[in-house]
Amino acid sequence: MKRYISGLNHANGSPTEGVPDGLFLVRIERGQYRWHAQKPYYLLRFAVLEAKVLAGSSITGRLYCTPKALWKLNWFLRDFGYDLELLGRDEIEDKSLVGLRGVVKITHSVTNGTSLLNLDGFAPASRWEDLAVGIENQLDRSKVAS
Repeated sequence: MKRYISGLNHANGSPTEGVPDGLFLVRIERGQYRWHAQKPYYLLRFAVLEAKVLAGSSITGRLYCTPKALWKLNWFLRDFGYDLELLGRDEIEDKSLVGLRGVVKITHSVTNGTSLLNLDGFAPASRWEDLAVGIENQLDRSKVAS
């Protein structure tokens, strides 16, 4: 049996055509808790605000909620300006995540043949100017090289 799927030949999951590794100023478009028996996580969709070359692009990543990974979730929430009162009560409200801004460090890795996007670091949006020095030029060169 054959099936026609429009646009299939243009869909390429290659990370070289997506968002490259680097630092980005982003805004959270959606945050959703996903339950998993061993590794519950928050699925986050970000809109890239800066670097200008990639402005408007979307990034989707996970932050795990296991006891071992809570430090990273806490770091993310604090740097993105999440409500400290809710954080103090150990509460995350999905609606409160939408619109928060911050800097995220993205890397890609391949595990068991699957390409993964990693959220490796965070900083408050106010630090973007300090961190962004030279990033635009680096991204311009990587887009030309592709």
